[in-house]
Amino acid sequence: MATPEDSAADKPAAGTEPAPEGAAARPDTAEKPAAPGPTGEGAGRSEGKLTEPGRKMSRSLGLMAFLGWILVLGGLVGLVYTGVATLTSMLLFGWLLLVGGLVGLVHALQNRGSNFFWLGVVVAALNLAAGVVVIRHPQGTAEALTMFAALLFLTGGVFRLVGSVVVRGPQFGLTLVQGAFGVLIGVLILFEWPGSSLYVIGCFFSLALLFDGLGLVAMGIAGRRIVRQVSGVEGSEGPKPPESPTA
Repeated sequence: MATPEDSAADKPAAGTEPAPEGAAARPDTAEKPAAPGPTGEGAGRSEGKLTEPGRKMSRSLGLMAFLGWILVLGGLVGLVYTGVATLTSMLLFGWLLLVGGLVGLVHALQNRGSNFFWLGVVVAALNLAAGVVVIRHPQGTAEALTMFAALLFLTGGVFRLVGSVVVRGPQFGLTLVQGAFGVLIGVLILFEWPGSSLYVIGCFFSLALLFDGLGLVAMGIAGRRIVRQVSGVEGSEGPKPPESPTA
């Protein structure tokens, strides 16, 4: 026999509705947290591909690095064969003077009515004459330029030495060392002149090629790395997931 307490226990609590018969229990609709993506090297492998502008820029930077390696190779070869590098640099210098003179002459003729017409003609003629002389006498040109370079080193070193002693600024020691080094190079070149003209210009030319090439290689490699990182960040963002419908 049912008691009043059992009848009260069978009644639903106030404010709640009984579930209809045959209705399945609703699954838990709460969103589960997304599984964390790969990190470290795995994240780098899963990044998106380069975009079209990124590929073009990466290709251009790769060509820059390739040109840098060619310059580095040329600089190393020039340091080994300094005599050949000297003559080669003289011939290049002469042809550059010729081409510059021709371009200057054409530009002057196109601007005949300007006030600087005759000045342009004179400068172009001097460039043409100097180019012809350099191409016909590369060894003599190398001797003259070597003498000029030695005098530049010597006078620049003397001025640095005197300036460092007189001023005595915060860079006193560095300026003094630079001045002494410049004087030493100038004196050594002058003592061995004209024999030093066979390797001084070629050595300077090869060192310029070497350091310029190393700079291009460094810029190309670093630029490609930056492009890949930026494109990877853009590709890893991906499309936003669709929002779940609310009940």
